[in-house]
Amino acid sequence: MSEQEPLRVEHRPNGVAVLTFEHPDKRNPMTARLTEQWQHAMRSLHADPGLRAVVVTGAGPAFCSGADLGDLADGHGQDLTTARARLTAFYRSWLAVRELPVPTIAAVNGHAVGAGLALALACDLCYAATEAKLGAPFVRLGLHPGMATTALLAEAVGLPRARELLLTGRLLSGAEAAAIGLVQQALPARQVLRTALETADEIAAAAPLAVRLTRSGLAQGPLTVEQALAWEALAQPVTLTTDDFREGVQARRDHRPPHFTGA
Repeated sequence: MSEQEPLRVEHRPNGVAVLTFEHPDKRNPMTARLTEQWQHAMRSLHADPGLRAVVVTGAGPAFCSGADLGDLADGHGQDLTTARARLTAFYRSWLAVRELPVPTIAAVNGHAVGAGLALALACDLCYAATEAKLGAPFVRLGLHPGMATTALLAEAVGLPRARELLLTGRLLSGAEAAAIGLVQQALPARQVLRTALETADEIAAAAPLAVRLTRSGLAQGPLTVEQALAWEALAQPVTLTTDDFREGVQARRDHRPPHFTGA
């Protein structure tokens, strides 16, 4: 019997895609094969006009344990130019999730460590199991953080808290992560994926173009009021011309749920 592939991609009828890491016995590390499959999935999802939302989760007791330490060790002693090119390609492959045009949700069913945490934070929303361990213990391995963790952590919890977590390598429980705003919510492990899917379903039921443009605006990072006004004065008129806007208004008048088509 052939070995199971490390990434499973499920396309639900409402346009929600679910990506599941399937190497639970090793806590779902970012192996070369998983990275290759992830790249393919990102290209495929980016080209899917019917995509509404993406959920990322792991099988077994972990979400993702980060980069495969064996692969990292194989690079020991490489010249800096080679190592830099290799790691940059790895980082960009995984952070391509930020380039998807639809909202992405991390369902952190278990431990998310190192680059695994960076991946969770690269998603737009994150729900975690209460007892999961989340952290970036790079310094405890003799490593500098990678995969934009310094930026992603600071974006999530602010620079002072990011300093503390990165300089100590401290791990947090899901409950502690929720308390400091690192994740949206901490839940019993059995409820994490269900909650993420419920959120994805809510997003999928909204007007697709309005959702994509809203996500694009938010992805620009914290904006001043003037910058927000400039963006919204471009984006809102676009949505005013759509059939979905007319449907939304009519549904409100008819006291019924809207049926959005993306037109």
